[in-house]
Amino acid sequence: MLGTYLVQDALDKVRLIQDRLHTVQPIQKSYEDQKVRDVSYMVGEKLWLIVSPMKGIIWFGKKRKLSPWYIGHFDVLERIREVAYKLTFPPSLLSVHPVFHVSMLRKYNGDPSYVLDISTGQLDGDLPYDVEPVAILDRQIRNLR
Repeated sequence: MLGTYLVQDALDKVRLIQDRLHTVQPIQKSYEDQKVRDVSYMVGEKLWLIVSPMKGIIWFGKKRKLSPWYIGHFDVLERIREVAYKLTFPPSLLSVHPVFHVSMLRKYNGDPSYVLDISTGQLDGDLPYDVEPVAILDRQIRNLR
């Protein structure tokens, strides 16, 4: 007798919780709908990729402390689904999976005025330049008392 009372009481509480959730759900959905934006990209567009500067994640060739949030501008190779895109990567990032969710991508708006036209400049054959070492060939570590 006592067991059936406890079960019935629990079922009543579950129904009460479900009713309250059904009344609150449309209110929460209306708040969320204001933040949603439909984004789609075309094949061949250039996109920024958002990376996480957290420790233990692939660093995408960047240093740790001043790691940028966005890397490179990659071309869209194909659209996998409505929210997934496959990107083209350089050989240095071949270990990274090329398919990303739309939330990790931002459109790259390149400015053509920053691109230099090489054909307009005249180069002189005897231009001076500074020689900088490419690699350190020998190194010694001395232990002092």
